[in-house]
Amino acid sequence: MTNITATPALPWHEGEISLQRDAGVAERMAEVGRRVIRDWMPDQHRAFFAQLPFVVLGSVDPAGDAWATLRANMPGFMHSPTPTSLEVNLARDPGDPAEAGLEDGDAVGLLGIELHTRRRNRANGTVRRVDENGFTLAVEQSFGNCPQYIQMRRFDFTRAPDRLQPTESVQQLDPRDDRARKMIATADTFFVASYADRPDGTRQVDVSHRGGKPGFVHISEAGVLTVPDFAGNLFFNTLGNFRINPRAGLVFVDFATGDLLQITGIPEVILDGPEIAAFRGAERFWRVTPTRILYRPAALPLRWTDEPDGASPRSLATGDWAALTP
Repeated sequence: MTNITATPALPWHEGEISLQRDAGVAERMAEVGRRVIRDWMPDQHRAFFAQLPFVVLGSVDPAGDAWATLRANMPGFMHSPTPTSLEVNLARDPGDPAEAGLEDGDAVGLLGIELHTRRRNRANGTVRRVDENGFTLAVEQSFGNCPQYIQMRRFDFTRAPDRLQPTESVQQLDPRDDRARKMIATADTFFVASYADRPDGTRQVDVSHRGGKPGFVHISEAGVLTVPDFAGNLFFNTLGNFRINPRAGLVFVDFATGDLLQITGIPEVILDGPEIAAFRGAERFWRVTPTRILYRPAALPLRWTDEPDGASPRSLATGDWAALTP
């Protein structure tokens, strides 16, 4: 077994700490952070990443826009030769806007998530570009996440993972486009990327999962997204980043077709208001005003089917937007 002690330094930045203070948990989370946030990957996480057929990535393009994406390959495409490194074998995908933030030296966030077991683990770090077919992540933060709000699904490959969709298939959409609105309005799952630049000049990128009942993300006539923030682990990685740096990248998945809807935009955290009390389970809200939306049909070689009775009990216990309608 790996014998490495957790980093004793406080892992939270000021944005995360400020939201922990707002929630009245800053002192407790200081102790939790030192205990659970590591600068190395435990053996269990190393083995977990190696068995996954896809990974969720968060990156930042040269313009400073955050992007979230899903990238797939046969299980084993990720492996960890040392506790502080994760090799990721993924060919370049010129149709993916997140690709621009996967250059040597770029900060990235990774989320490994296994939908059929509800397991998920995170790793953040720096890209060490090997060649056009992959990179090594130099791990700077590693931690697990609880199984809350995850809809259980099983996957199948429908084509070889190296058969990428042509860049000509990528479509730029208006926020009011019917296709985009339908994907958002029916989703029970999406992933969000965010980042913060620390005072020492380093960048921390995070990518995380969000889940709820279908339709838990509200989209206005103007195309602004509003997301209820349910009870979680109180890390506030995403919202803490928003407080320091209002940039967000969201990706919605059509699990039946492999389509991806990728959004980059400007987020806002909402801590007070009547909707928070009225929306069951919501502790706060956040909004994203899209600045760019890309639709990538059949971008993934994977298709998923819902598990019978696989809805998250935590999701089913939350409210919905219909209850707020007069």
